[in-house]
Amino acid sequence: MMEPKNFNPLPFPYHHELELEITSLTNLGIGLGRLDNWVIMVPFALPGEIVKVKVFRNHKNYSEADLVEVLRPSPHRIPAPCPLFGTCGGCQYQNLAYGEQLRWKTQHVKELLLKLAGIECDVNLTHGSSKEYHYRSKLTPHYPKPMDGKPFPIGFLHQGKRNHIVDVPQCPIATEEINTKLTKSRAKLQQKAAEGAFRKGGTLLLRHTLEGVTSDNNKEVSEQVGDYKFDFLAGDFFQNNPFIITEFVDYILKEAHAPNINYLIDAYCGVGLFAISGSKIFQECLGIEVNESATNWARHNAKINNADNCSFVLGQAEGIFEHVKVSPAETAVIIDPPRKGCDIAFLDQLTQYAPNRIVYVSCDPATQARDLQHLLAHNYKITAVQPFDLFPQTRHIENVVSLSSTQ
Repeated sequence: MMEPKNFNPLPFPYHHELELEITSLTNLGIGLGRLDNWVIMVPFALPGEIVKVKVFRNHKNYSEADLVEVLRPSPHRIPAPCPLFGTCGGCQYQNLAYGEQLRWKTQHVKELLLKLAGIECDVNLTHGSSKEYHYRSKLTPHYPKPMDGKPFPIGFLHQGKRNHIVDVPQCPIATEEINTKLTKSRAKLQQKAAEGAFRKGGTLLLRHTLEGVTSDNNKEVSEQVGDYKFDFLAGDFFQNNPFIITEFVDYILKEAHAPNINYLIDAYCGVGLFAISGSKIFQECLGIEVNESATNWARHNAKINNADNCSFVLGQAEGIFEHVKVSPAETAVIIDPPRKGCDIAFLDQLTQYAPNRIVYVSCDPATQARDLQHLLAHNYKITAVQPFDLFPQTRHIENVVSLSSTQ
C-alpha cells in the first residue's frame, strides 16, 4: 500500500509489522504496549495479550498501529457478537468480558483523577448495567448525501476515520424494538432518496420510550424512573439506559441527602429528573436550568407527579444562584453539566454559595477532574467516587463524585 502523504517515518516505516505485549487500556478503550519504551496504541487489543501489529501513524511520542493477529489471547477475550465490531466505531469492548470492562472503567476514573487533577482517592467498582446488550433507548444513525439515487450507508463512523460511515443494519446495544424500527426506517429513507425527496446527509432518530419507538424529534414521549413519570420531546436529552437509571438516580439522591440537609438544588436540571425524584426525601427542591424549553418541561413534570415542593427557574449564567433563598448549611446541590463540564463562572458562584454537600455527576471524568480541582481548593473534600456503566461495550463512563464542605 502506498505511503500516505506527509507520513512521519520515525521511528517506524509505514505498515511496519512488529510484535509486542499489551499492558494496559487507555480511557479511550485502546490497547497500549511499549517497545523499547516507545508507546504503541492498538485498538481492540487487550491487556496481557501478545499481538502482531502494523504501524500506520507515528506521532511525536507514540505510534498507532492496526491489530493484525492475536498471538497470545487474554483470558478475558470473548467473541464479539456484532459482525461490525472493529469496523464500526461505536463500541470498543465487545471482545472483553463484562466484569473486566467494569474493572477497567474503575481504573480509568482513578487514573484520570490522579493524572489530570492530582487527586488520589479510592474509587468504588463501577456499578454495572443489568443489561449488557439491547439497553440503548436512543439511536441516531447518520447518512451521507445521496448520490444519483444509489444506495448509501446508514450507520455510524468507521473506526479511526472521520468521514466514512459504516452501514449498520442492526445494532446489538440498541433495544430490540429500536432494531425492528431501524429496518423499516432504513428502507423508507433509501426509498425517499431514490425519489429525490432530499439531497443532503443527516441523522435519523430512533427513541424507545413508554409509547414505543418514534423517529419524530418533536413527539411528546415519556419515561418511568422509579415512582415518577417524565415527559419530554423525543429529540431532547434524557438518559438512554432505562435499565440502570433508577439505581443511578437513587444513589445520587442518597449521596445528596444527610441529617440536617432539608433542601436540594438541581443545577443543570433538564426536565427535572433529580429534583422531582428527590421530592419525597427533601423538604424543598429547586431546579435551575438555562434552557427555557427544558424548564417548562420540568414544571410540567412536577405537576403531573404531584411534586408540589418542587420549583424550577430559568437561570442566567451570570446569576445562577440568585433565586436561592435557603440556607446553604441545609442544602445539597446536584450538578450534572454537559460533557464540557462547568465554566469557571458557575464554579465561582457555587463555591460562593457554599452548600453543605455537592454531588457532581459527569459523562466525562476528564472535565470533571478539572472542575474538582476548583472545588477542592474552595473548602470541599471528596467523600465518595462511584462510576456507573450506563454504556456497556463502550468506553464511556458516567461518574458520580460526592463532596462535603469542610467549613
